[in-house]
Amino acid sequence: MAERILIVDDDPVSRRLIEAMVGRFGYEAVTADGGAAGIAALTDDGARFDAVVLDLMMPGVDGLGVLSRMREGGISLPVIVQTAHGGIDNVVAAMRAGASDFVVKPVGAERLQVSLRNALATGALESELKLIKRSRAGVLTFKDIVTRSTNMLGVLRMAEKAASSTIPVLIEGESGVGKELIARAIHGTSDRKAKPFVAVNCGAIPDNLVESILFGHEKGAFTGATERHTGKFVEASGGTLFLDEVGELPLSAQVKLLRAIQEGEVEPVGARKPVKVDVRIVSATNRDLTKDAKSGRFREDLFYRLHVYPLTVPPLRERREDVAGLVRHFLARFGAEEGRRIRAISGDALAMLRNYPWPGNVRQLENSVFRAVVLAETDEIGVAEFPQILAQQHERAAEPMSLGESASAPLAPVASDEATPMMFDPMIGVAIPPRPRQVDNGPSVQLLDPTGEARPLEAIEADAIRFALTHYRGQMSEVARRLQIGRSTLYRKLESLGLAEDAPAKPEVVATR
Repeated sequence: MAERILIVDDDPVSRRLIEAMVGRFGYEAVTADGGAAGIAALTDDGARFDAVVLDLMMPGVDGLGVLSRMREGGISLPVIVQTAHGGIDNVVAAMRAGASDFVVKPVGAERLQVSLRNALATGALESELKLIKRSRAGVLTFKDIVTRSTNMLGVLRMAEKAASSTIPVLIEGESGVGKELIARAIHGTSDRKAKPFVAVNCGAIPDNLVESILFGHEKGAFTGATERHTGKFVEASGGTLFLDEVGELPLSAQVKLLRAIQEGEVEPVGARKPVKVDVRIVSATNRDLTKDAKSGRFREDLFYRLHVYPLTVPPLRERREDVAGLVRHFLARFGAEEGRRIRAISGDALAMLRNYPWPGNVRQLENSVFRAVVLAETDEIGVAEFPQILAQQHERAAEPMSLGESASAPLAPVASDEATPMMFDPMIGVAIPPRPRQVDNGPSVQLLDPTGEARPLEAIEADAIRFALTHYRGQMSEVARRLQIGRSTLYRKLESLGLAEDAPAKPEVVATR
């Protein structure tokens, strides 16, 4: 999915010119015909933008007014201010109000492209630094979670509702999908955010030490207990206790955990009386606890205590639109940590990452980007920096591929056209080489079904559109042009054929006067 740029300008001619340039750069352009419309777009809960191109001189709410409202609302986006009046006073006022750059009308395409690239790169790094600070302070929120997936956004909306109460939450999902991040966001959005967030990996605790670590022990309670230990429940009192991989707890510890949740008190090993605790329980598991409860592996009464508000986090392969944003996020972070200036990621590398199935989910993607940053010999990340994924891609590319599989299968080997000018990657806001040309002729259309009968025209059309989305990397304007249909017609066909999830979200256009 391309990054979204909000263009706020009361001049319709200037607005259309900027919109056309932003579209040529590969971004999704959203327009607003004035300051009030721009503020409405920025404060819309369902709208997410990566940068703003803002006209300074507008009737009603001017550019400085928009910047002021953004600052008051805590909206931290890179803003490029443009105006026909390029006086030094205007520059100083705009920069003091929070603008990241300043251009004079009429701005050239090259100047705007460089300004957007720098603003997005700086914004990504600033966002990462703020995220690190909030993470260390234990005040992460749902806005800190990088996602544009409809499925994931639905999970976050449910989690946000749970955050305002003390209801026990059970987060289910495969390893590496980000269950702890959601738990931290629940804590950081709740009334307990000023209190401790204590995370415990239940699967990493030896069976004979589970009770001691969770509930504490007195000095001399057992061999090796040379001093008193309060335990994780007491440590998290007043805040949130996150029980990761709770399904790995032994049955003996499950009994005491159930009592601690029911009674609001724990009994340390060797203690004479129980200790009152006030904790909010958030647990997580990659197991099917329903089956474990029925088989007797997990206590059924404890299961119903924990399974009050379940959240299921989708794996990364079911939200491929998040890959580009996560790559940008990890590149900014690891580039800063390793002292490496990574300027770009090649188009074929990004396409390869988006089409990889990611069995290890977000954790595997994070580690792959980390390794790529370390391996990189230049300031551009290419496919060579992902040797393991590249090897698997070649193995899968050698297998027969039907058109219906093209949306999720990796790309075939490609060859670059060095004579073509550099393009701009909308996913990460950096310059990249042009999209390489396919070496082979691509998959053929399947006209017959497995029974030998002709396939319905609607199914053939769906396969053709799905292939075009993959072939042109989700660039909707290019897909519509190559299929010789209008963009609005393309979006209608995606909706009617059930392919809306395979394509980038349609840009929201703010109504003009």
